[in-house]
Amino acid sequence: MYARITPFKMKPGSKKDATKLVEGLKSQIMALPGVHQFINVMDDNGAGYVISLTDIETPSPETNEKIKKIWGGFAEYLEAPPVAATYGLIAHWRN
Repeated sequence: MYARITPFKMKPGSKKDATKLVEGLKSQIMALPGVHQFINVMDDNGAGYVISLTDIETPSPETNEKIKKIWGGFAEYLEAPPVAATYGLIAHWRN
């Protein structure tokens, strides 16, 4: 299992609109190959992380294009394009 972690920074005042947009993309995000869980966190200043738990270490070119298209929908809200990194999952605990 892998965690793909993507830091991002939203432009000031865009948190509400970006949150509404991501809520509308749930089915597309969860349909990406290998995705088991999706977590999106953001502070009041618009800085945050997307954490996707997946069983695929490196997305296929087709999946990368889908991911780029999803992030592209946020272009007007982002200060800069996000860059993801993938990590091997060491522990994944729940209560």
